[in-house]
Amino acid sequence: MPALKYLVALAALVLLSVASVLVGVSDLSLSAVLAGESATARLVLVEVRIPRTLALVFAGAGMAVCGTIMQMLARNRFVEPSTAGTVESAGLGILTVLLLAPGLPVYMKMLVATAFALAGTSLFLLILTRIPLRSPLMVPLVGIMLGGIINAVTTFFAYRYDMLQSLGAWTTGDFSAVLRGRYELLWLSLALTALAYAAADRFTVIGMGEAFATNLGVDYGRVVALGLVIVSMVTASVVVTVGMVPFLGLIVPNLVAMAMGDRLRRSLPWIAISGAGLVLVCDMVGRLVIAPFEVPVGTVLGMLGSAFFLYLVLRRRSRAA
Repeated sequence: MPALKYLVALAALVLLSVASVLVGVSDLSLSAVLAGESATARLVLVEVRIPRTLALVFAGAGMAVCGTIMQMLARNRFVEPSTAGTVESAGLGILTVLLLAPGLPVYMKMLVATAFALAGTSLFLLILTRIPLRSPLMVPLVGIMLGGIINAVTTFFAYRYDMLQSLGAWTTGDFSAVLRGRYELLWLSLALTALAYAAADRFTVIGMGEAFATNLGVDYGRVVALGLVIVSMVTASVVVTVGMVPFLGLIVPNLVAMAMGDRLRRSLPWIAISGAGLVLVCDMVGRLVIAPFEVPVGTVLGMLGSAFFLYLVLRRRSRAA
């Protein structure tokens, strides 16, 4: 039965991917492409639509899994890369590259953004160990404040050196510029998502606390370091390729956990599939709502994520009452 459910979910994801390939400003008939009747349609399919759809799937799955890992590391359901300073740190890394070495290849930009994201996330976790957390809501509040400070520093230097427009182009969360040759970095995100699944049981254990993990013989520090590296590299690869994709790691892991619990070996594939599906749906909504113009995926997810964050807060308060 579980295998059948996975097959159904994958089939639904494939159908969403096909719909994403066909939705756009210019009409694209799959039958015409397969019959070889239109060279232009085939060019659009190979150069634009398929790369964009793959980028949506990889980014959605990767960021959803990153949110899950962040929640295990911080032991808090309100945490994800955009509420922990991770995304903002990656943006600061990109600005640093644009200012100091704009000619670096894309993969080097990703490595610099990864280093900044790793530093920002580590700082967030360090701050959590230094302050009393009387309420779970303090954790995302600390992350949002840290992200706001980092974003303010980034904006200051971008304004000072007339780089606001360039920085905005890098961090909008827009898939419209994805072409063949400009999304391949996201294959790394897929590989790291698979690595996260391989270590799923360890992440589940450290989510129960350092003392519990140590008693079970798990190297807590090493697993935390692995989680930080996965989160930082996936976030950096997504930000460098398409920009910021906010709140995805908040929405999907919480919905899946409500239905399936916290055992990552069981729930992580569903989180990855659901994250990819949600990004595909948001992208199609953004392409259709004011066609022929587009609303960036980051904007659509930002609205959904804000509403869902408020729902989680109110739900927790009602349960506490």
